[in-house]
Amino acid sequence: MESHFCAVKMKLCEMNPLSVAMVSTEQRGTLRVCPGAADPQTGIYLFSFSFADSFCSLLSSYVQQLMKAARNGTKDGLEKTKIAMMRKVSFLSKKDCTDDTEEDSGYLDVTVSEIKHPPPQLSPMPEGLSSQQVVRRHILGSIIQSERSYLDSLKRILLEYKKPLMEAEPRILSLRKIQPIFYRLKEILQCHSMFQIALASRVAEWDHTEKIGDLFVASFSKSMVLDVYSDYVNNFTNAMALIKKACMSKPAFLEFLKKKQAASTDRITLYGLMVKPIQRFPQFILLLQDMLKNTPVGHQDRLPLQLALTELETLAEKLNEQKRLAEQLAEIQQLTRSVSDRNLSKQLNSDQKQLILSETLIETVFGEKGQVLKSKERKVFLLNDMLVCANINVKGPPDISSLVPIGPKYAVKWSAPLLQVQVVEVGQETPQHKDSIYQQSGSKRLSSTNSQGKLFLGPPRLYQELQELQHDLSVVEEVTLLVGTMQGSYQNLNTTVGQDWCMALQRLIRIKEDEIQCANKCRLRLMVPGKPDKSGRPVSFTVVFSTPSPISKISWVNRLHLAKIALREENLPGWVCVEDDEKTKPPFWCPLLACRLPVFTPKMQDLKAGLYNPVHCSLLGFSAASTSLPQGYLWVASGGGDSHGQVEIFSLNRPTPRSVKSFSLGSPVVCLEYITEPSTDEELETQTSEVPSKIGNTICVGLLDGNILVYGSVDTAAQCLLTFCNPEGCPVLCLKQSANFLFAGLSNGKVAVYNRKSGEGLWDPDSCRHVVIGCAPVLKLLQIDECVWASCANQVSVIEGSSLRTQSFEVHPDPMVSVTHMVRAGGGVWMAFSEGSSLRLFHTETLEHLQEINISTPSAYLSPGQKTVCVTSLLICQGLLWVGTAQGIIVTLPVPRLEGIPKITGKGMTSLNAHNGPVEFLVATSSILSQDFLKRDTPMEGGDSRSGTEDKEATNSSQESLQQVDGSPPVEAKAKGVLLQYHLRSTSQLPGKLLTARPEETSDSTQDSLEHTLEDGSIYELSDDPEVWVKGPGPSSKEAARREKVTSAAVISGGKGFRRLANSSNSSDSSENMLMVWQLPITV
Repeated sequence: MESHFCAVKMKLCEMNPLSVAMVSTEQRGTLRVCPGAADPQTGIYLFSFSFADSFCSLLSSYVQQLMKAARNGTKDGLEKTKIAMMRKVSFLSKKDCTDDTEEDSGYLDVTVSEIKHPPPQLSPMPEGLSSQQVVRRHILGSIIQSERSYLDSLKRILLEYKKPLMEAEPRILSLRKIQPIFYRLKEILQCHSMFQIALASRVAEWDHTEKIGDLFVASFSKSMVLDVYSDYVNNFTNAMALIKKACMSKPAFLEFLKKKQAASTDRITLYGLMVKPIQRFPQFILLLQDMLKNTPVGHQDRLPLQLALTELETLAEKLNEQKRLAEQLAEIQQLTRSVSDRNLSKQLNSDQKQLILSETLIETVFGEKGQVLKSKERKVFLLNDMLVCANINVKGPPDISSLVPIGPKYAVKWSAPLLQVQVVEVGQETPQHKDSIYQQSGSKRLSSTNSQGKLFLGPPRLYQELQELQHDLSVVEEVTLLVGTMQGSYQNLNTTVGQDWCMALQRLIRIKEDEIQCANKCRLRLMVPGKPDKSGRPVSFTVVFSTPSPISKISWVNRLHLAKIALREENLPGWVCVEDDEKTKPPFWCPLLACRLPVFTPKMQDLKAGLYNPVHCSLLGFSAASTSLPQGYLWVASGGGDSHGQVEIFSLNRPTPRSVKSFSLGSPVVCLEYITEPSTDEELETQTSEVPSKIGNTICVGLLDGNILVYGSVDTAAQCLLTFCNPEGCPVLCLKQSANFLFAGLSNGKVAVYNRKSGEGLWDPDSCRHVVIGCAPVLKLLQIDECVWASCANQVSVIEGSSLRTQSFEVHPDPMVSVTHMVRAGGGVWMAFSEGSSLRLFHTETLEHLQEINISTPSAYLSPGQKTVCVTSLLICQGLLWVGTAQGIIVTLPVPRLEGIPKITGKGMTSLNAHNGPVEFLVATSSILSQDFLKRDTPMEGGDSRSGTEDKEATNSSQESLQQVDGSPPVEAKAKGVLLQYHLRSTSQLPGKLLTARPEETSDSTQDSLEHTLEDGSIYELSDDPEVWVKGPGPSSKEAARREKVTSAAVISGGKGFRRLANSSNSSDSSENMLMVWQLPITV
């Protein structure tokens, strides 16, 4: 049979189902990439086809029709093409389908010859390479090896599993089951086969170019890659369900899988192979991150690598979200099938149901003496408006679980409306009055006889032992007082003995409190509404779940808290997507409006600036830390008129901010800046020799009269440490710290630069140097590594470190337009301007203009007379670009979180909660939970040691003990405690069991051990606050960096009034200054 050859030039990014027809198995030929004819950068490849003689005329006819349709743009041809592809109908007439014919997928079947296109291979390492070049070669070798292993895994699935199943006689599985199991694997293999060809070409010339980032961009930024991977990820849960069902119903299939696993050298299962496409892009991201770290600034591969990271992160985020939605749907469907209650089943089938969190927890029931009566695994489902607890029933042969994950069956135990479920911690006061509380087991638990009316729901044994110790301590204190009134002097009976007993009991009480707190870290106690009793009085019962880790407990408490906030009117809905006419449903992870509060009661004052002062509260309880805003303070400043300004400080150590201090200034405030304390070795050496105490972190306030004020940030005293005026006497429009320099942008187009005083943390007014930027005011300063960017009119000047050399570049073509805002994320800077609604993205290293977007807002949301949107504030937080507008509307746009370029790749969301006036500022608040909260099975090492008083700080502001943020040790940190001050004397030869402050494991049974020494009491000292126990500094920063970090975040906006865009009647006074607080889920 004669063969015909032709060459076709195609652009891979245009290879989609609407422009390429799939040829049947019998009729198609083979397609190969011509050697040396590939251009990965443009995505254009030269293919050679070899066809059978019977196929030539058919192909020629089809190509002519396709070219005619493209040339004429016939609507009829386009519609037919779309309909055909939707129905998966081939354009070409096929022979009768046989059993081994695959379903048409709309993609070319590419056959890559390994003889003509061998796998990539690095040449021997040349001499004279730098250390970074050597590391980059090793990383490239890891990429080559990783990709080769991945391709081998894909081929194993198709050759060792799919092909034998397709060819088996008799059939092990039917074709309608085989095709969905291996759906899209062939197309994924084709994508990576083409990538390997391009990779081989790039590896061959590596020593000359050392460039690979653009190859990833060209290969994985195309819609075809997202399509095939999306189809695979969306089908993965269904594929696993089919495998599980086939294993249970088809013994031959189960035996087939066992034999394949036993015959493989690595003993990997089919599931282990099929999960690799889901893990592929996170692996790529890790490798490219390592490559970027070892690529110096100015290298030709640096920007391409950053762009590649952006593309891969975006792709991975989309796939992860699709996987999460698919798994969520599967979980809800599995739960719905196990529900016998029709009403509950109907609720679960609602389109409005969202699964927020589900996890297998252990329900534990305790007896009156603290013994565990029973414990059993439960599956707990947190939905957007209800909580469901189900029994787990795993059915099926035990040997299936080793081959494929077995999805359990559920039997609903109880369900409750979310708003009626309460989290109750150990010793927490309960709002219920005299209602009895029942455990799930049905045994009635009476409340404690404590005079304060507290109900302790922890393990009863622990708290009972604590109460016994407290009782014994009060008795021993009374005995000690009575002994002190004795007339005679006795060797074995004196106040020293009683004091030693008191100290020992106090130590035991402390240990018992630590045990209760440790038990609280991994125990989730919920108060759930039950059925009313005979009198109709509501009855609640408590359930106690053991979580796998403290982080799991934190996640549950946080998600329960946010899910309740999401049910408030202002969050139903809180965000809409204006790009698709509000059809896209906002995810649960959208920022939630937690609260709004007025600021500056005199309405004539105008908001000017907001600042987050991160200060840890050592008294914050475990539950409060999981639900409160990021720890610290919010400073809000106003102009207050022409002659004075005002600053108000809010405490954030609770779910709702609370004003704690307000003070006036002699001139309107223009800007605020948070300054970290000096950290260089030279400064530290100077401080230790000349300064007795650290200045710590400070807050600088820029005023309209040209003064700069420096305040201490450790507490709410707001003590002014320094006041100085810039020599020009011009208004200070912006402030920024870079290393040990303070930059001040002035209204006359200059930047004033101050050094720190020798041996101090404060600034030296006499060290002022000026940098001329332009004639227009310097409106914004931004720190970029060792440089500071200063905006003046339509230009930005880059000021280098201590040399103060400048480099300017134009960022807008109109000289009358000024840069008003700049924010950085990864390797890019987003800029907003004084006019228009556009935002521009620039590269931090090459200063290239990379992207421009326009903030569009529906006219229905604009006030009468408003036609255009103007940007008044800008912020990047938790992967979102926040844009505040002059119309009071806030828009968020998704941006990558890694070291790549923060390009906008997703749809923007518009908040339905808006201000009546311009959004004056957006402030990001973020704090990392103390590592003490994440410890398990050891006593806590922190200030949160009080049982039953976790939320005391919410009502008593004087108890707020503050320490520096970022794990820096407190000033002169020392061990503190609530104990008597005394020195111990000899109390040997006393009868009975030795009661001592020493731990039992460290005491000896010898007579010498009965002799007490001064060291027994040396760890106890009287604290400044006799009600607070504070231990010494925690672990080093290096140890803390290796641990998991739990981060809480919130965004606060300031502006005039409040209004709902969807409901004009729900608005506040337009002249009232208002803060709105958006809370985000805790991240690990």
